[in-house]
Amino acid sequence: MDLLEVGSEAPLFDTIDQDGNPVRLEALRGQKVVLYFYPKDSTPGCTKEACAFRDRFPEFETLQVVVLGVSVDDEKKHKKFAEKYELPFRLLVDTEKKIVQDYKVWGLKKFMGKEYMGTNRVTYLIDENGKIEKVYPKVKPETHAQEILADLQ
Repeated sequence: MDLLEVGSEAPLFDTIDQDGNPVRLEALRGQKVVLYFYPKDSTPGCTKEACAFRDRFPEFETLQVVVLGVSVDDEKKHKKFAEKYELPFRLLVDTEKKIVQDYKVWGLKKFMGKEYMGTNRVTYLIDENGKIEKVYPKVKPETHAQEILADLQ
């Protein structure tokens, strides 16, 4: 996987969240953004990762860091996932796979001997100026939020 490099410009996006509200990366300038990509709503690893961000969310808020989750699921699936697990952050809709492709996280995956295209579990920390500050290419769902918080402190 050939991910975006630290120091490069974070690709701009314009999409909606689980409630149909518009989300534009450009509008978040001046704040750090955790942009975490995950394969699919309501699957075991993705649920663990989302709940870890949920449980540590007050710490991100204290640091004034925006947390955004991205998958290729639609608004309805995102809404159900967010409500079921009481997620306090926004889940971005990317059904056209533009964001996952722009951030180079869409690629070949293998599971139980089968190959398919899907979203790789990768996180980007974007600085206040819209540049990639850190890349997390190997994510452990249960401890990822804690890892990012440690880097932010």
